[in-house]
Amino acid sequence: MNGVAATTHPVVKVAESATIHRSAESRNPLVRGIDLWHLVSLDAPTVAMLWTWFLARTNHISLPATAILAMGTAVWMLYAADRLLDSRAISSQHQGELPHSDLEARHYFHRNHKRAFRCGILFASISLALLLPQLAPQSIRLYLVLGTLLFGYFILIHVNSAAIQHNSHRLPKELAVGVFFSAATFIPTVASDPSLRLALLPAAILFAVLCSLNCLFIYHWEHPATSSETNPATNIALRFLPRISAIALVSGLILAVFDHSLPRPIPAACSLATILLLLLHRNRHHLSPTTLRAAADICLLTPFLFLYF
Repeated sequence: MNGVAATTHPVVKVAESATIHRSAESRNPLVRGIDLWHLVSLDAPTVAMLWTWFLARTNHISLPATAILAMGTAVWMLYAADRLLDSRAISSQHQGELPHSDLEARHYFHRNHKRAFRCGILFASISLALLLPQLAPQSIRLYLVLGTLLFGYFILIHVNSAAIQHNSHRLPKELAVGVFFSAATFIPTVASDPSLRLALLPAAILFAVLCSLNCLFIYHWEHPATSSETNPATNIALRFLPRISAIALVSGLILAVFDHSLPRPIPAACSLATILLLLLHRNRHHLSPTTLRAAADICLLTPFLFLYF
């Protein structure tokens, strides 16, 4: 699950990416494992599968394993394909042009292993086709609606070379990701029990804000200064990032304490994740860009802390 006003020069970014890979061997195995988890696009699928299971479990719904696997497979395909498409800008280096300034280590990793990722997407597509018929019909209908919207959004970003060069400035990607990601994870639960739709709506909005905060913090770390080229909505969100984080944190606590129709672990997990993002933001200078990105997704794994409940 961007702005270039004061971003690092693209050539410098290439050097930084190379440095990250060269220094990987010198880091401890845990950090290298976390980096690899991010580079192979397993971070977002892990978060999606965990929250899909967590939302159903806290509402006393037992989802089949196929629903969880289908979620992880679909999210991995989407993220891997997105990074492969973004990495096409790297070819401009070989044409004497500058590469896209927003490309990061994950894009170079996908570019360097594009054949493996293409094969992986092919096998994942076959697996997803086998899993989909086993999902609840209502889930499939809701996913078709969401998938249609997401496909349109995907086309707007990657339809032509101009969009590839400026995709993050044309649409508020950091905000859109939160909405799509939250909707996808809540669908299996509300499809299993439609009566939960209104009760879970505040939690769905809160989780969407949390996912957007995850993207906004990453954007801020990689682009310290906002720009006229950044989407206006993203610029506004970045300007009020501390306030939005505080509102999300307090809202989660309020829902956990006063909304008795909502399982308390859900807003509590969102509030805790927000706290972790804020702590990570405070200590961001101690981590490499790749590890920092991976750590931002680790902050969203707070449901693990509520397994007992």
